[in-house]
Amino acid sequence: MHSAQRIARALFTAAAAAILTVGGGVAVAEAADNPYQRGPNPTQSTLDASRGPYAVATENVSSLVSGFGGGTIYYPTTTGEGTFGAVAISPGFTATWSSLSWLGPRIASHGFVVIGIETNTLLDQPGQRGDQLLAALDYLTRSSSVRSRIDSSRLAVAGHSMGGGGSLEASRTRPSLQAAVPLAPWNATKSWSTLRVPTLIIGGESDSVAPVASHSIPFYNSIPSASEKAYLELNAASHFFPQSVNTLTGRLAVAWLKRFVDNDTRYDQFICPGPTGSGVEDYRNTCPLS
Repeated sequence: MHSAQRIARALFTAAAAAILTVGGGVAVAEAADNPYQRGPNPTQSTLDASRGPYAVATENVSSLVSGFGGGTIYYPTTTGEGTFGAVAISPGFTATWSSLSWLGPRIASHGFVVIGIETNTLLDQPGQRGDQLLAALDYLTRSSSVRSRIDSSRLAVAGHSMGGGGSLEASRTRPSLQAAVPLAPWNATKSWSTLRVPTLIIGGESDSVAPVASHSIPFYNSIPSASEKAYLELNAASHFFPQSVNTLTGRLAVAWLKRFVDNDTRYDQFICPGPTGSGVEDYRNTCPLS
């Protein structure tokens, strides 16, 4: 965990533990406001819905930008709640952003600025996709028309397949990132022992392209527990589960981003102990979260 995060969370915890004495001598704890907290109290039904509490607008990004192949930005329309964290998401090998586009408005509607990128070529490898995710975040925070809506200290990455492998690459390159969410990640590198970014990996039990036994699970096991990590394996899911609406993926991805980008402990309940039911083949985590 980054030192700035430790300090912020320590201050938040200390403040939350402050005790006030009210009428009749009854002591109650008053939680301090989290400056990054956005949106109403979450429930499973709100996370499982197709949209969260924020109205969302979109903007196209030209392929002429530097460092990545353009894409689409999704952002909350409100300007009355301060800045938001931002997430860059990459598609997989031979795929375009349209294959994952349901994730853009879904995540943005919970209080994030999201950029779904197009890669420079459809054949780009994980390392290249990682570089492009970082270039997209730099574009968002420095050049885009929505840059004033973004807190540049609260950034995250995600991606599918080689894009998921790219999100691991980006996290290792830029440890100041607050969260990563690789989906059915593929990468020839199996050890991520130097990764320090809180990482949620979601894999499919029946994935024959990036089998969890040789990709998601070794990736998860190699990440240090001190970094905070979780692994969700979807029952009977193929490699292509992120390419259509998947409720468990949406629920846990949003909860992870809210917890680690927004430091919002209201979302702990969805991570610890985590999802259960017929759609879950396996779930592992580093609970309790610090």
